[in-house]
Amino acid sequence: MIARRSFLRILAASFIAVPLQANATSIFDSFTPQSKLKKRLKIAGNIKFHAKPVKFKKPTYEGYKTIDFSTPEKPGTLIIKTDERALYQILSNGKANRYSVAVGKEGFSWAGVAKVGMKRENPVWTPPPEMITRKPEYAKWANGMPGGLPINPLGPRAMYLFNKEGDTGFRIHGTIHPESIGTAASSGCIRMLNKEVIELFDQTKIGTKVIVI
Repeated sequence: MIARRSFLRILAASFIAVPLQANATSIFDSFTPQSKLKKRLKIAGNIKFHAKPVKFKKPTYEGYKTIDFSTPEKPGTLIIKTDERALYQILSNGKANRYSVAVGKEGFSWAGVAKVGMKRENPVWTPPPEMITRKPEYAKWANGMPGGLPINPLGPRAMYLFNKEGDTGFRIHGTIHPESIGTAASSGCIRMLNKEVIELFDQTKIGTKVIVI
């Protein structure tokens, strides 16, 4: 009887000391929130975070390039792809000169077919009434800002776009904001670098077809 009781005590002790301890450890490691958090922190510890966001610079524009360009339009035609911020001057033999330009910002972009109806060197800039409403400081130029001024937004050259109704109010012109090239920044006009607009101006005739898409 005594031997039986001793055996039962030993059996109970081993059951409590070994299986329960093992099971308790297994449960803690596998299922408790603490173990999950510990594991996640260990994983996160291998990840390095930048103290400041990385800023990517806008690619530097290196000037126009002659590229392959298939179109039924005649040489000399100007095609402006607003989504690409690019102006294509159609050449012969399936080629075109591709210029990076600034186009109309949201709410000011447009599309259509026009022609170069007029060309001006050192053009006078006249802000439209709606622009003066938005920016009253332009009111002093309501009758026109003289061309050639370093603050004249049209730069050294401008080509005026006309359609069947007459002057559209849109221009292909130079800029005093070269940093805007390659962006949607204007009130609908097409901005070019001053050096490039002078070259294009000299090569473009009155009546040249302009397609804006």
